[in-house]
Amino acid sequence: MLYSCKLKSVCNLPVIYNKKINTTGTSNTDVPLAVPGMYQLDITLRRGQSLAARDRGGTSDPYVKFKIGGKEVFRSKIIHKSLNPVWEEKACLLVEHLKEPLYIKVFDYDFGLQDDFMGSAFLDLTQLELNRPTDVTVTLKDPHYPDHDLGIILLSVVLTPKEGEHRDVTMLMRKSWKRSSKFQTQSLRLSDIHRKPHLWRGIVSITLIEGRDLKAMDSNGLSDPYVKFRLGHQKYKSKIMPKTLNPQWREQFDFHLYEERGGIIDITAWDKDAGKRDDFIGRCQIDLSALSREQTHKLELQLEEGEGHLVLLVTLTASATVSISDLSINSLEDPKEREEILKRYSPLRIFHNLKDVGFLQVKVIRAEGLMAADVTGKSDPFCVVELNNDRLLTHTVYKNLNPEWNKVFTFNIKDIHSVLEVTVYDEDRDRSADFLGKVAIPLLSIQNGEQKAYVLKNKQLTGPTKGVIYLEIDVIFNAVKASLRTLIPKEQKYIEEENRLSKQLLLRNFIRMKRCVMVLVNAAYYINSCFDWDSPARSLAAFVVVEDMLEDEEEEDDKDDKDSEKKGFINKIYAIQEVCISVQNILDEVASFGERIKNTFNWTIPFLSWLAIVALCAFTVILYFIPLRYIVLVWGINKFTKKLRSPYAIDNNELLDFLSRVPSDVQVVQYQELKPDPSHSPCKRKKNNLG
Repeated sequence: MLYSCKLKSVCNLPVIYNKKINTTGTSNTDVPLAVPGMYQLDITLRRGQSLAARDRGGTSDPYVKFKIGGKEVFRSKIIHKSLNPVWEEKACLLVEHLKEPLYIKVFDYDFGLQDDFMGSAFLDLTQLELNRPTDVTVTLKDPHYPDHDLGIILLSVVLTPKEGEHRDVTMLMRKSWKRSSKFQTQSLRLSDIHRKPHLWRGIVSITLIEGRDLKAMDSNGLSDPYVKFRLGHQKYKSKIMPKTLNPQWREQFDFHLYEERGGIIDITAWDKDAGKRDDFIGRCQIDLSALSREQTHKLELQLEEGEGHLVLLVTLTASATVSISDLSINSLEDPKEREEILKRYSPLRIFHNLKDVGFLQVKVIRAEGLMAADVTGKSDPFCVVELNNDRLLTHTVYKNLNPEWNKVFTFNIKDIHSVLEVTVYDEDRDRSADFLGKVAIPLLSIQNGEQKAYVLKNKQLTGPTKGVIYLEIDVIFNAVKASLRTLIPKEQKYIEEENRLSKQLLLRNFIRMKRCVMVLVNAAYYINSCFDWDSPARSLAAFVVVEDMLEDEEEEDDKDDKDSEKKGFINKIYAIQEVCISVQNILDEVASFGERIKNTFNWTIPFLSWLAIVALCAFTVILYFIPLRYIVLVWGINKFTKKLRSPYAIDNNELLDFLSRVPSDVQVVQYQELKPDPSHSPCKRKKNNLG
């Protein structure tokens, strides 16, 4: 018997019977299928025909994965350079619920890179007859391009009950209650033995920040470095940084951790050599068993067999199979721990560890009405919680649009003006995770002890997307420490989106810039008067400055004319794009500066407005008692001797650092909460205000 299965959305219908159809078209006896219990599915992966070409040579290196219930249960060998591969591999799977279809995915293997997707299909197990070999042909499709023909996969399958013999449905239902607890325990153990190699027990998040003083591999004394990571069969490769010994990658990678005790991540650095074999720069390792979980570690690793260092952030978080902590297990529920935390950030401990500003606890409870990212109409959502460079993850809830995580995260606050970002993704172990929604919550806007529904937004945080997420957040901080930290530079965020040229963004920044310029219109009139010769001395000075600028520009133009002969058309396009991006960024910076000044005085962030008032009052009192010349003298001595007293101190401007904490108008819109649908009315639980 031959079945032809095409890609389709499989509904979870309770199929109890399957009618066998003979050659005359009449139905024979009913065969029981979807009876709860354990089944054995024997699959022979025969071959593929007319598969999609994914390599430059017009071929592929295909292999096949089988998944049941979102978990990988089998992976075939790789057949190199073939569009009609022959596997003839057998797999014996234990299946608990026939309602879960067999998900078949085909990939093209790429060494050191992400494997290319070649198509997928579903096999509805409820349509198979028990104890009868069946030849199955599945048609591969791509959900994003349903019209593309990606070939077929030929299988042979046999589905048999765990008991090993065919029984009538009535007899099975009558005897189901007689199954002993011993039998159920044995079935569970068999299932665990089968699944264990395929379940990942945690996530290792690695942020590759930079390299320092790497070995020069090229004749020009530089290198084109990139980095490879390997944990078991999982591999990642960073982008190539041309002509540098101190590359800045700022890339993030996630590994699945299959062993409870951890593992070893092998890291190698290479120099890209066009047309030749890449040169080896050095290697290092990370022993995950030596790192504590639920904490971000900053590591500076010396490269062995080479020169230089790699700087990374490494975080071990979340179990995929077990919810590590429920909502009843957290620091603030325990009266003793809560009292200890409150004492730790009391006003009396102002000068004790100035960098430890506060404590943040985030309860990720659940989400509702998420977007369907899979072809089955479901998603495999997990949640990423970020505070500056600290990045923690929940476990994944498979096949669900209303997941419940019930996970508690805690962070040490270094800057009370930080923004908590909570992002929901759909897990796809074979490709990068799909974005489902995001919220950004300034710490100063949090109301302690309130379970709240946040409407998920798009990546730019400018509009809503589908779904809401329920969070309960508590913030405890020392106000004096927070105020002092406001006057030092913000912590640099290592992973940020690259600036891209956008017509709408350029226009928006221009309009913002125009508004700021209109506020300074009097200054513009003053500059314009320089060209009207209202004041001969001022106009003469302006003329000299402009003349010098024009002469410098002409010299630069001559040099550009000579260099332009060597540049190709593509290089000119890139150069124009870079100039436009620079203009776009400059407009954004200038407009943001003006908007931050405005938002300081209109009480957009009350904490910062009060801080500005207190600072102005204190400065007024100081000026009343101390002459200005002494203040300038002390300020000048401090500036000139700062590098002598502290050579590694970062030079900063306290006023600019203060303004950097004030949000611009764009950020105000991004941080603004959207009103959830009336149907999403969370039960709010008020506790004592901890702030």
